[in-house]
Amino acid sequence: MKKLKTILIAALLVSAPVILLAQEPPHPNNGGAPTPGGNTPVGGGAPIGSGLSILIALGAMYAGKKVFHFGKEEE
Repeated sequence: MKKLKTILIAALLVSAPVILLAQEPPHPNNGGAPTPGGNTPVGGGAPIGSGLSILIALGAMYAGKKVFHFGKEEE
């Protein structure tokens, strides 16, 4: 139990700067006056489709590896 507490405290100390020093995203259009049709979305309008498909593919490969190794252990 003491080892678990030590690990949790260490994880909190390591992750504290990431959690506490967050900033707001920048205003779309760089804080200028909005122009008709000229506002850029926050994040630059980057598509997430390709990243999502890569994430799903990696997850499927990981699950396949786990199933493959699970079948080997039973034999």
